[in-house]
Amino acid sequence: MQWDSDSDLSADEDDAASFIFNHDLNDVDGPLPIPFPLQTAPYAFVVTDAVDPDHPIIYVNTVFEMLTGYRAEEVLGRNCRFLQCRGPFAKRRHPLVDSTVISEIRRCLEEGVEFLGELLNFRKDGSPLMNRLRLTPIFGDDEITHVIGIQFFTEANIDLGPVPGSVIKESVKSSDRFRSVLSSLHPLPVGDRNVTRGVCGIFQMSDEVISLKILARLTPRDIASVGSVCRRLYELTKNEDLWRMVCQNAWGSETTRVLETVPGARRLGWGRLARELTTLEAAAWGKLTVGGAVEPSRCNFSACAVGNRVVLFGGEGVNMQPMNDTFVLDLNSTNPEWQHVQVSSPPPGRWGHTLSCVNGSHLVLFGGCGTQGLLNDVFVLDLDAQPATWREISGLAPPLPRSWHSSCTLDGTKLIVSGGCADSGVLLSDTFLLDLSMEKPIWREIPVAWTPPSRLGHTLSVYGGRKILMFGGLAKSGPLRFRSSDVFMMDLSEEEPCWRCVTGSGMPGAGNPGGTAPPPRLDHVAVSLPGGRILIFGGSVAGLHSASQLYILDPTDEKPTWRILNVPGCPPRFAWGHSTCIVGGTRAIVLGGQTGEEWVLGDLHELSLASSAI
Repeated sequence: MQWDSDSDLSADEDDAASFIFNHDLNDVDGPLPIPFPLQTAPYAFVVTDAVDPDHPIIYVNTVFEMLTGYRAEEVLGRNCRFLQCRGPFAKRRHPLVDSTVISEIRRCLEEGVEFLGELLNFRKDGSPLMNRLRLTPIFGDDEITHVIGIQFFTEANIDLGPVPGSVIKESVKSSDRFRSVLSSLHPLPVGDRNVTRGVCGIFQMSDEVISLKILARLTPRDIASVGSVCRRLYELTKNEDLWRMVCQNAWGSETTRVLETVPGARRLGWGRLARELTTLEAAAWGKLTVGGAVEPSRCNFSACAVGNRVVLFGGEGVNMQPMNDTFVLDLNSTNPEWQHVQVSSPPPGRWGHTLSCVNGSHLVLFGGCGTQGLLNDVFVLDLDAQPATWREISGLAPPLPRSWHSSCTLDGTKLIVSGGCADSGVLLSDTFLLDLSMEKPIWREIPVAWTPPSRLGHTLSVYGGRKILMFGGLAKSGPLRFRSSDVFMMDLSEEEPCWRCVTGSGMPGAGNPGGTAPPPRLDHVAVSLPGGRILIFGGSVAGLHSASQLYILDPTDEKPTWRILNVPGCPPRFAWGHSTCIVGGTRAIVLGGQTGEEWVLGDLHELSLASSAI
């Protein structure tokens, strides 16, 4: 194959390519020259996990994203074979892809030998690319642990016609972007000794300095790619203590602390756990069978996780009777079963309230609808205290009494309350904060110049330390009320916090994230995943949309985009009225719900985010 003359490759780039495609990477000890061409020339770089039989992708570089049109989050956890399909919706390999080359790739992977050849691939928009591919297996402990794929893409002069349902203009844009990348990426001079010393100087440091001062500050995804550079970095990135530090920096100390209490997480190892919680490749639905029962039956209760325990309080009983009992399900137990906990000074019965976890083992209860109407009181329960006692918190300047509001906790000490339904069915749009670490807590309304439309049945989620995300609900639009799929965020670390669209605009109606957005809904659940991603499930959805479909959003992205998360197993059959909480950092437990005909409380389902070893 001739290198594309239109790409204006220099002799230095030819030298880099010659190194990549003509040397054995396993024979290179110490730092490889590969970072120079990979960072500066148009090479796509892919790393797969060879321990998994399907070789899922664990890392792609930016060049891969630019040249193929696929974003990293779209391909992590998948096998590279999707590039052989014309467009993201194609189900089969394109007939022009050489099957003999595919067979040779498969043989090389099975035998642990290198592959070098050419293969027809396709961008996300369906336009063809010729891929000059080198696959190099990386060995550790006498077995293949990873495969590095180095790809040099050139335009394929094949007229295949338009992709069904595609927009020609988008294909032209992609092609122009490809040529722009080829022309703008120039290699660093290999003979530039100053640059060489700058990179190689890292390897003059001790293992301890490299691990603690450099690697520990990277993301899990970066660590996975760094470990494929050379033997020394590979050995360093196998260290479980390093992976723990990386996970703690990426997910926060509280999530890491909770994971440490789960025996299965220790068996799985921090490195494997980081990969699975990043790619969600092992996520699966399952039915959870436990003993005991929550009696009498109820709906509109609230549940919350305290470590590996699920706590349920209150709810609406027969004839709209407000309940005030407390139940605990310990999932660390060999045979988990519901226990009716006898507590002192229980709060008045209620439904439509919120229950949140603060300061490790403490629960905070707010609002709801009781026998005397709407409530705005606050109660705290220390689940580990003997005897367990509900304690009322007399916060000054409380918000209006309400139900069907949303709440979350911040910094383990602060309660955030938003929206809900007040007397006479009035919808609210305010946001209040209560600092429970104060001796005499005081409610404080967060002043903002603009608020999202008033709503109930929405969700609040915390991500990025002190940012909160609002999604969905039954929102007011003039004199009418509609289900919503709007997404708003507020950064409470700012001196003057304000609500804005998650896309970054501070103007109302400026647009929601792209991608396949969840249909408008209320009474759903939102689960905060490690790394800041938000998972949306269930709710009251109009039309024929499946409420059991999972949607995921990463609000930390430069351009947040919704995507559907397809998970194997049997999801809950009910659509709304359920309660969900994350247990042990790796399991989302779904309790109860409404099938459309009856309320179901006895059914428990589990969305496992990591392998069954957990």
